[in-house]
Amino acid sequence: MTGSNNSALRVLRSMWLLVVLLLLYVPIASVVLASLANTRYMRFPHRVWSLDAYAQALGTYTTANLHLTSLSIAVAVVIVSVIIASFGALAFARYDWAGRKLFRRLVLLPVFFPQPVLGLALLLYLTALGIVPDWKTAAFAHIVWVVPIVTLVISIRLYHYDVAQEEAAFDLGATRLQVFREITLPALAPGIVSGALFAFLLSWSNLPISVFTSGADTTLPEWLYSRTATNYSPLVPAVAVIGTAASAAIVLLAAALRPVFTRKR
Repeated sequence: MTGSNNSALRVLRSMWLLVVLLLLYVPIASVVLASLANTRYMRFPHRVWSLDAYAQALGTYTTANLHLTSLSIAVAVVIVSVIIASFGALAFARYDWAGRKLFRRLVLLPVFFPQPVLGLALLLYLTALGIVPDWKTAAFAHIVWVVPIVTLVISIRLYHYDVAQEEAAFDLGATRLQVFREITLPALAPGIVSGALFAFLLSWSNLPISVFTSGADTTLPEWLYSRTATNYSPLVPAVAVIGTAASAAIVLLAAALRPVFTRKR
């Protein structure tokens, strides 16, 4: 009887997983279908199926420039966020020191601000300093918002971390740098990879902060929003599909390379 109950439970879990996957990917499928039209106004089924939007998207400099700008911002955000968040997570969850609770609140503070408010505040601050917004200021703004999230992701790895490993290494004569490289960093590695993926995706798809801080360097989400609101055509979903495929390819590449580095370690 217990075996039949377990089988029924597995079937229900599988059905629930299938429903969740459908809810996640059906909207993406609708965007793909919209990109295969040859008319400005969306209607389905299409009278004529066409790949002209993809040919136009891949043949224009605008598409490459949009992806390059968004990629430059996302890569800068990943590198800086992971470095800051790794040391922040160590101070956040590894050590007990005076002012730790205040530090924790200050780290989490940007997360509670609405992104448009944070973007506007940063724009006013940069303008007061005489800095002209471009993709670098957008990357800085993304970092302000992303670092707390990455810090939380990495710190999860440290809450159940056994510090006796480090103490044993010190007793055996290891230096502080050796302990960090051989023990602490490998323990943080899964959290660092997860935090880097979070940072990349949050920056790549960010619109509210980029609108205020990117200046003349238009990001992919900004272009998609403006063209959808003012001058829609099948080119818009075609560029969106290309951008989604590019971000998915980067994430899958990172996931595929992780076992390689794990085996080397």
